[in-house]
Amino acid sequence: MNRFIQWLPDRVDGRIRVFAWLSFVAEVVIIATGGAVRLTGSGLGCPTWPTCTADSLITTPEMGIHGLIEFGNRMMTGVVGLIALALFVLVWRIRSQRRDLFVLAFIVGAGIVAQAIVGGITVWTGLNPFIVGFHYVSSLLLVCVCAAFLVRMDAQPGPRELAVPGWYAGLTHATTGVLALTIVFGILTTGSGPHSGDAAAGRNGFESEVLEHVHAWPGYALLALTVVLLIGAWGLRLPTLRWVGALLVVELVQIAVGLYQARNGLPPLAVGVHMVLAALTAATMTVVVLHLKRPATTGAAPAAAPAAASAR
Repeated sequence: MNRFIQWLPDRVDGRIRVFAWLSFVAEVVIIATGGAVRLTGSGLGCPTWPTCTADSLITTPEMGIHGLIEFGNRMMTGVVGLIALALFVLVWRIRSQRRDLFVLAFIVGAGIVAQAIVGGITVWTGLNPFIVGFHYVSSLLLVCVCAAFLVRMDAQPGPRELAVPGWYAGLTHATTGVLALTIVFGILTTGSGPHSGDAAAGRNGFESEVLEHVHAWPGYALLALTVVLLIGAWGLRLPTLRWVGALLVVELVQIAVGLYQARNGLPPLAVGVHMVLAALTAATMTVVVLHLKRPATTGAAPAAAPAAASAR
């Protein structure tokens, strides 16, 4: 055991970086596979949980393609969980000096367990649209936590201070709120539309056409706010400049996909791409927020005081 502890990284090395990126990619992929389950009508391909059927842990030939798709998504949960566990173990030795990374790795692991339980509740409730929506939100939040890990593993540990003007930080947080509102209305819109995951699954009862417009309003507000953030970052040469530019690009692609799917009868592939892009938008917004601060430099002055007194 001692030898194993010594083998673990004593700093952020290549092993941690590889598994951090694998964790992020896996969390995005599981959103895509979860979307495939819903968009192909395979939500009850495995009608029970945690087993696939009452008599079988895995899918059976009788379940057909829907059983394979649903069971494949369940297997992705295992893959994501193993990667998260490996990352948690890898940061164990540096948990004292890099408590931020240790906490983030723990949140991802615990979140995957909670996500699996919510997935089971989704099956038990016959794909209740509100539970399905919450399941998507939990997946999206894990993508954001993984993105935060990627940023923090290259950041200097310790206290941090604001690296942008106060008004800019406030506007960034307001933009994050508008993004959250856009995602919530997008989930409600999907929950009222045709892609329920199974022909027998219920809908949330809202009017789809009305929600499509309501979903678009905060989406356009998000775009406008992002443009203001980009202009401010460019004019003041702020550390958020590159990532706000990336956020704007993702939003433009997201809007284009949204308009396409709305005008073409919600084709499943476009809806799936829209779901994945929403997660990537949230992850990019997370990176922007984390770049609002930098390592604190206030400790330098007090440290110099004793030396000056000694010289006197």
